[in-house]
Amino acid sequence: MSPVFRREEGFCFKIFSNEEEHRHIHVIKAKCEAKFWLEPSIELAENYGFSSKDLKKITQILEQYGDEFKRQFTEHIGKRIND
Repeated sequence: MSPVFRREEGFCFKIFSNEEEHRHIHVIKAKCEAKFWLEPSIELAENYGFSSKDLKKITQILEQYGDEFKRQFTEHIGKRIND
């Protein structure tokens, strides 16, 4: 199961349940995908096809909703936020 945390401007923000516990989020749009670390700060981990303009927009969305994404990630994997 891969819950979708948010859809905005054509981007789909989600996690894959069978991955690592380090808080991160995947962003998908069409055939492009990127992975961003959510902590200790928002940082691009991998990029497959997004332009620099798209990455900038994604980063802005992540900065706006980062705390909410962290909370949702934590709830989904069953960990406390302050672990």
